Amino acid sequence: QVQLVESGGGLVQAGDSLRLSCAVSGRTFLNYDMGWFRQAPGKEREFVARIRWNGGEYKLYADSVKSRFTISRDNAKNTLYLQMNSLKPEDTAIYYCAAGAPIGTTADSDYPYWGQGTQVTVSS
Repeated sequence: QVQLVESGGGLVQAGDSLRLSCAVSGRTFLNYDMGWFRQAPGKEREFVARIRWNGGEYKLYADSVKSRFTISRDNAKNTLYLQMNSLKPEDTAIYYCAAGAPIGTTADSDYPYWGQGTQVTVSS
């Protein structure tokens, strides 16, 4: 059974940093993408970042987080990370880890596996 468990969310002030983690169990996702999405209150879920889960380091970011967020993974630990710097109030959302998408997609409908989400709240 595949499980994705996020952690690391919390309440921070604008300008602070947080690192989200997503522990994956049940299988590995070689040759598939893994990603982070977020959903703010009253808004649709949106793409944040994705990374190829193999020897390549191809990454893609939403324009709104580019240069502030960094996605990475530790194959040995089967864990995905999202380092978030210079946080803004508009980054407030539930952040979800997702896995198993075909290479190159940013559509949430293409990801079959999801975590339960972790809340990130950024105060001004």
